[in-house]
Amino acid sequence: MPIIAPSLLSANFNNLQADCNMLNESQADWFHLDVMDGRFVPNISFGPMIIEFIRKTTTKVCDVHLMIEEPEKLTEQFKNAGADILSVHIEACKHLHRNIQQIKSLGMKAGVAINPHTPVESLQDILADIDLVCMMSVNPGYGGQKFIPHTYEKIKTLRKMINERGLNVHIEIDGGVTLENAQAILAAGADVLVAGNTVFKSADPKATIAKLKSL
Repeated sequence: MPIIAPSLLSANFNNLQADCNMLNESQADWFHLDVMDGRFVPNISFGPMIIEFIRKTTTKVCDVHLMIEEPEKLTEQFKNAGADILSVHIEACKHLHRNIQQIKSLGMKAGVAINPHTPVESLQDILADIDLVCMMSVNPGYGGQKFIPHTYEKIKTLRKMINERGLNVHIEIDGGVTLENAQAILAAGADVLVAGNTVFKSADPKATIAKLKSL
């Protein structure tokens, strides 16, 4: 069964408590929280303060995806805000191994996120040190974009790399996940689905989550 991680970026921030309650009552496994700084990506979302509020609403895993430059400066703040998993972008980290060590030393699970243009082979030397790869299947920064088809090949390549080395690393797909393509994404080798608009813009978000979970 896949792990379903609805992205709060698509939630209704006028009534965030209600959407958090809905996710708690649903079959969602994780809360996916996208942090953007307006530098690494051309958009700004939210930071530790909002995550701290969301953390108070749930006992589910808080999966925090940092789309920011110099994540090491804020890693401790995100831990204190309640992050269970913290993913940093390979493209934003000059000293990636040090970033991962820092995340782990604070007691969080560590993830590495990669943009659509970044080859999965660039993860070769860090794969054994991490718990998750957050593979962007759209260009980061905005919700509601269409899934980039080449992602299927990247998932297959990464799954092979993980399996050949006997590692326990989740492959999380972030961007453009729908009820129509989710089965193919999982078949390629992913096991975590981030879904934003697909969940929050649907007529019955809980039912949509249940459908994704049953794939």
